[in-house]
Amino acid sequence: MKIFITGIAGFLGSHLADEFIRLGHEVSGIDNLIGGERSNVPSGAKLTIGNCLDHDLMLLLTKDVDVVYHCACTAYEGLSVFSPHFVTLNTYQITMSVLSAAIQNKVKRFVFCSSMARYGAQETPFHEDMTPMPQDPYGIAKYASELSIKNLCATHGIEWNIAVPHNIIGPRQKYDDPYRNVASIMINRMLQGQQPIIYGDGQQERCFSFVRDVVEPLVKLGVGDRWGEIVNVGPDEEFVTINELAKTIAELLDFDLQPIYVPDRPQEVKRATCSSDKARSLLGYRTTTTLREGLLGMIGYIKNRGVKEFDYHLPLEIVNERTPKTWTQKII
Repeated sequence: MKIFITGIAGFLGSHLADEFIRLGHEVSGIDNLIGGERSNVPSGAKLTIGNCLDHDLMLLLTKDVDVVYHCACTAYEGLSVFSPHFVTLNTYQITMSVLSAAIQNKVKRFVFCSSMARYGAQETPFHEDMTPMPQDPYGIAKYASELSIKNLCATHGIEWNIAVPHNIIGPRQKYDDPYRNVASIMINRMLQGQQPIIYGDGQQERCFSFVRDVVEPLVKLGVGDRWGEIVNVGPDEEFVTINELAKTIAELLDFDLQPIYVPDRPQEVKRATCSSDKARSLLGYRTTTTLREGLLGMIGYIKNRGVKEFDYHLPLEIVNERTPKTWTQKII
């Protein structure tokens, strides 16, 4: 089959490309390199450097494609409160550009990578039959994308699936980004002898998915028999607080942990954990990598590539007394 992946040079997209090439499929994709690197793309995949907002380009690239995976996104939940134009443009509007092109080219199936931000601050664990209640612009844009995908695919006869990953971690994750990827930020700082910075009291509860465990169910959502599904993908056995995450990383690095606490980020959900019962039932999902094992893999990857200074590469549109000083003063 011909598989097209947006965000193919990014963290998840490149791992997905690896697996489809291993399975013998023809793989191509697009990336604007905001969060990805050319070196992430496997040699057997065709990479186009470009912007998903370029609808004419998307029409060209999705011609004769069987399955489109839409992984590209400026996935910045916290930043979206302060850069809503940039984040939603590169979340909702790029989805409409890619989706419209896919429908015009009559692809067989469209697979969308959504976010657990769709659920908001509801009772945990989150289940797929809950009505989404996102509470930040990023989550709103993801949910709006889902609604449009279901509407347009039903209207025009295109199969669709929506995956809802949980905080994916692993090698190739961008670790010099001060706005997201808490585990990568902590590892990069601790390897430089700097204490981790924690927002609020650090009791925010999350579950983290090692990328290898996410790829297999995502593949099945693209080429399997089931479609028209929304599926949480990620572990639900290891819920940890951000304080516990920092402690675990410090133990693995033999680092003297004394975290720096700063005020909460506005609109941050306190507890965000999902049930993966549906993924186990439909996709045979299972967790093969523990949190500690996944973190060790990330530590090895960052050590091998070398620590980096943090790159404040995205715009802050709204700067006021509520904007985190970690960003305005560039102290991460």
